[in-house]
Amino acid sequence: MQVHNQLIERLNALSPTHVDLVNESMNHAGYFEGKESHFKLTIVSPEFVSKRAVARHQLIYAQAGELMTSQGGSIHALAIHAYTPEEWDSLLQEQQSVPASPLCAGQNKG
Repeated sequence: MQVHNQLIERLNALSPTHVDLVNESMNHAGYFEGKESHFKLTIVSPEFVSKRAVARHQLIYAQAGELMTSQGGSIHALAIHAYTPEEWDSLLQEQQSVPASPLCAGQNKG
């Protein structure tokens, strides 16, 4: 099973109302066709209510499990944008977007 699909399946445990997982591996050094190592995650869940960013990220990392480990994990980088449903609605009403991910060192977009 693809890393993308494995992570989405695991994140379902957080009862998300919105999930967008983008493979950004092609924007980073060492990319080859089909590589799944760098992702940008936008996730909205009631599980994040009353939790600070660090606690939200910890919940996500707990679900990702061994996909994120330094010993054999598939995911090298995960840009996380975790919102409560209220925060997400506010973001959409203000017509704002999720921040862009930075390029990895060694990647030249010129």
